[in-house]
Amino acid sequence: MEPLERSAPIPDPLAPYLAVDRSQPRHECWVAGHMVAGLDGTASIHGRVGALSTAPDQDLFRRMRQIADVVMVGAQTVRSEGYAPMRLDEDAQTQRRVRGQSEMPPVAVVSRSLDLDWSSQVFAGAPEHARTIVITCAKADPERLAAAEQAATIIIAGEDRVEPAKALQALAGLGYRVVLCEGGPRWLGELVAADRLDELCLSISPMMGGDQLPVSVAPPGTGIAQFALQSTMVADDTLFLRYEAKPPEEGRS
Repeated sequence: MEPLERSAPIPDPLAPYLAVDRSQPRHECWVAGHMVAGLDGTASIHGRVGALSTAPDQDLFRRMRQIADVVMVGAQTVRSEGYAPMRLDEDAQTQRRVRGQSEMPPVAVVSRSLDLDWSSQVFAGAPEHARTIVITCAKADPERLAAAEQAATIIIAGEDRVEPAKALQALAGLGYRVVLCEGGPRWLGELVAADRLDELCLSISPMMGGDQLPVSVAPPGTGIAQFALQSTMVADDTLFLRYEAKPPEEGRS
């Protein structure tokens, strides 16, 4: 055991995340989850993640989108958090162009039911070069699917449900090599169960007493996945942890 002590401030808190080599994913593409939890493990307050997030976490959360080729999020999170198309400042866009990325990552919404407001900003406000993607399954409601096709680029990833491996294979096929998953807990649990989560960036907020919903909800029968701590940072009272998945033979039981 060893102490983690505060030291000299980091000039740019995003820099350690940008420096991570994500060019060698274990599967189709590199999947990074970015979540926030309270001290008691809760993932939201009154149904909102934003209420749990501190100012340093909110700043990093927005800026972390710079690492992504596409930002993936579950439909419930889109509805509760009022998602809109990604926005990055001019400097971030320039850095992305230098790295060979598009100026803005599109949003990819995961939804089996397709119970979504197609007039909302995340769809209606998306630019043509970063059109929002909807990932659904073959047995989605035909009328809702027809409406979705008018508002977004559609990916069918599974028959009765959205299957993580098929979803990520499709995203990789479109050229998206780094996928940033911003929740929700059930979709994150599906990714872990499918052994598709390469990295978890977890912010620990100095709060307790939120909703009884953890950061990740594993499907029944899921094995245990283990992760290795790669880095830590602290801002005010918020702790920032970055983990990477251990190989299946080493980290799953």
